[in-house]
Amino acid sequence: MAWSTREIADLAGTTVNTVRHYHRLGILEQPDRMSNGYKQYQVSHLIRLLKIRRLRDLGAPLDQIADLTLDGGSASGALEAIDADLVAKIGQSQRARAEIQAILHGTSVTGVPAGFSGVGHLSEQDQSLMLISSRLYDDDVMQDMQKAASAHPDAVGKEFDDLAPDADQVVRKDLAERYALTLMKVMDDHPSLRDPTRHLLKSLEVTQNTLLESILAVYNPAQRDVLARAIVIASDFSAEGRVTEGEPTA
Repeated sequence: MAWSTREIADLAGTTVNTVRHYHRLGILEQPDRMSNGYKQYQVSHLIRLLKIRRLRDLGAPLDQIADLTLDGGSASGALEAIDADLVAKIGQSQRARAEIQAILHGTSVTGVPAGFSGVGHLSEQDQSLMLISSRLYDDDVMQDMQKAASAHPDAVGKEFDDLAPDADQVVRKDLAERYALTLMKVMDDHPSLRDPTRHLLKSLEVTQNTLLESILAVYNPAQRDVLARAIVIASDFSAEGRVTEGEPTA
């Protein structure tokens, strides 16, 4: 018995266009034709087509089908690669489910990078900067950021979040000095944050420009001023510490 393209496609649970695509890729042999030009698919074609469909259902990419020796041979290497890809996808799905559950239970939010569970207390501005940072820094920095962000917010951080745009200079100076201590503790506890320029995904110029524009966009003038002062103070303390540590003892 012989089948037409439409008939064999129907038997295999696929479409005529898919059968033709398999022909073009060379993974399904062309059948003989009758004198009138119509194709005559045989049982061997149906079996091969069903094997292709089986592998496709298992997640095998079309460009690997030919390597899987559909005629009964072994192709452990290609199958192991497919299995590894499935394992990665399962892991990604499990992480996504964990993130969704965290959001549903109020322990995470949608405006932070994947993996930032337990950071529901972050301000909207901080969430935005975390999200942008995930496109600028590698996993080491982001993991340290996640650990730092998971810590319970202190009073200084809350003051910074609530700082009014027109806060006076006395308030700014006092908050900057206390906020610098928070920054220093974060850097001490999380090594990669001391020099994140070693962990860039983009060029230094792109990273600096992106962060600058982001800070200007998400923080109000008083917050930007306090942040700049705190960074300077924290940097000065760190520099002094390095000098002191490097001085010879008597």
